Amino acid sequence: MKTAAPQARSIAVIGVGLMGGSLGLAARERAGVGEVRGYSRSKETLELALERGAITRMCASLEEAASAADLVFVATPVRLVPEHVARAAAVAHAGAVVSDVGSTKAALMRSLSPEAQRRCVGGHPLCGSETAGVANASPALYEGATYFLTPGTHVDPGAYQLLHDFVSRIGARPVAVDPEEHDRIMALVSHLPHVLANVLMTQAGEQQGARDALLSAGPSFRDLTRIAGSNRRVWTDIFMENRQALLASLTAYSDGLDEVIHALEAADEARLGETIARAAGHRERMLAAGSLTAEDFFRLVVKIPDRPGVLKEITVALGDAAINIEDLSLHHMSAELGGSLTVYVLGADVCARAAGILNGLGYEVITGKAIA
Repeated sequence: MKTAAPQARSIAVIGVGLMGGSLGLAARERAGVGEVRGYSRSKETLELALERGAITRMCASLEEAASAADLVFVATPVRLVPEHVARAAAVAHAGAVVSDVGSTKAALMRSLSPEAQRRCVGGHPLCGSETAGVANASPALYEGATYFLTPGTHVDPGAYQLLHDFVSRIGARPVAVDPEEHDRIMALVSHLPHVLANVLMTQAGEQQGARDALLSAGPSFRDLTRIAGSNRRVWTDIFMENRQALLASLTAYSDGLDEVIHALEAADEARLGETIARAAGHRERMLAAGSLTAEDFFRLVVKIPDRPGVLKEITVALGDAAINIEDLSLHHMSAELGGSLTVYVLGADVCARAAGILNGLGYEVITGKAIA
């Protein structure tokens, strides 16, 4: 029988805006959290958060908020996240976990010492809204959202499990991924589209007869430019924090544009049509993969040694293979004997593939259908 996962009774939210406020609401309504300690620079923000129920306690400093919480979430601008995570980790109690909701992860995880990595796990929920501020916070914001978790090499398995369980309880789908790989993925599917939307909107707005062009714009243009001009400060920070991965994605995108340009210059209809067909095929494949469902839960019981990096190696290896960990539980016996990690996945075929990956890494794995 699956053992009960640990639960956080108190959380701290550093930066009570849309994301942080929604996290507080979801924690209280969905995860059984009794206390939400909040800190923001603005007293007015904290008062509104308290009024709306996003927090239960106003704190005068980051340190006051973080010192007595089981889980600490840093939801401040991305350029401030490393500093705020470090400050929270310095005062958090021994069993607490510190995380964040920022959209870049590699620099944050590199900034942490091996000791800090034990209790600090990066996080990035793929959700949000065109609105901002705690006034627009909602407990449903995280419902069904992919929530990336980026453990460091030295992560404590119990810390990861506590965060994983909380994320599941608020309705999100936790997915482990290597911090560097996370930033490469985000550069492609999030940061690059913002750059393209900005460039396209600028091109349309600066051409002769721009007003008529914009008034005549159809749904394709509106869809492509919906995110153009998003918060300047926020996105400047994100682009700079992830500039290497974003540059690589822009270069690859430029290569794709060059292919279309060359096909048009040569009036090569077949080559031009192939670029469209290739895109259609990739889109169809990705949509089909996203709609797959499984009938039952299956589990993998993995015998693990007591050494740094084990949990990260397992979760990231499965994440890299696009295998989602629906839940997990850990039983630790001793430093000499290690323990066992139970991973739950959807579908017998996914279970078999996961077992093959872990066997390939040298782990002893027992698989079977989970008991409801």
